[in-house]
Amino acid sequence: MDLNNIKLSPALVAYLYQSSLIEMNEQTDVSPDTTTEEQTKLKWLGENKKNVLLIVNYNDAVYLPDDDLNFLIDILGACKLGIADVAIVNLNNHRDLTYKELLAHFKSKTIFLFGAEPTDIGLPLSFPNFQIQAFANSSFLSSPTLKQLESDKVLKSKLWVCLKKMFNL
Repeated sequence: MDLNNIKLSPALVAYLYQSSLIEMNEQTDVSPDTTTEEQTKLKWLGENKKNVLLIVNYNDAVYLPDDDLNFLIDILGACKLGIADVAIVNLNNHRDLTYKELLAHFKSKTIFLFGAEPTDIGLPLSFPNFQIQAFANSSFLSSPTLKQLESDKVLKSKLWVCLKKMFNL
C-alpha cells in the first residue's frame, strides 16, 4: 500500500478531524418574547445547508457519542446528505428550547427527533415513532435513539420507509 493512496471512510475522517473538518456554529438566539437577559447561546453541529434539523438528547456528550455519529453519517449518506447539510442540536444543552425557536432559527422543513419526544420541544401534539407528522409548515419524525436503531433491524427498516418518503428516495 502506498502512503499517497490511503483511503479513509467518511466516518473515520470525521472522527479524526472533529475540530477542524466539522464546523461547529455558535450564535446567540433571542426569541421575540424574551428579554436580552434571557438570551440563549444555541450550539449545533453541522452547517444546515439543506435545512434539515436533527434533534438528539444525550447527557454524556456535547452533541452525540462517536458511535452514534458514525451511524448517523451512514444514515445521512443513504439519504444523499452529509453532516454539512444538517444541523444537530442536543436538547440536553438546551432544556427550554421550543419548536418555535428552532424553526425560526434553522428555517427547517424537516425535523427528526432521535430519542426525544415531541413534547420535549413544546410541540402541542403527540405522535408515535415513525409517523411523519406535518405541523407548522414542517415535517416532523420521531424515532428511538440512534443506538436503538443501530441494533434493531426492524426499527431500521421502519426508519428507512419514512426516509424514502421524506427525501423521495
